[in-house]
Amino acid sequence: MQLFAQVLPLLIRVVDQSPADADVKAGWPAFGLFMLLVAAVVFLGFSLSKQLRKAAAAKDAGVYDDPDEPESHPTS
Repeated sequence: MQLFAQVLPLLIRVVDQSPADADVKAGWPAFGLFMLLVAAVVFLGFSLSKQLRKAAAAKDAGVYDDPDEPESHPTS
């Protein structure tokens, strides 16, 4: 068992194919993609707030049949 514990780190070092730190960089394309994703989230946030305002205005105007609201006209 001790032999396995001594050989395992050497085996991992030989098998590991990770690149050197100097070879890994995100670069400008990844930054551009990140900025596009940020812009998409901002656009979706503004769009959601606009749709929620429209839905609230329609509810206030009585477009939706809301069963929780008491009826404004008398029933005969």
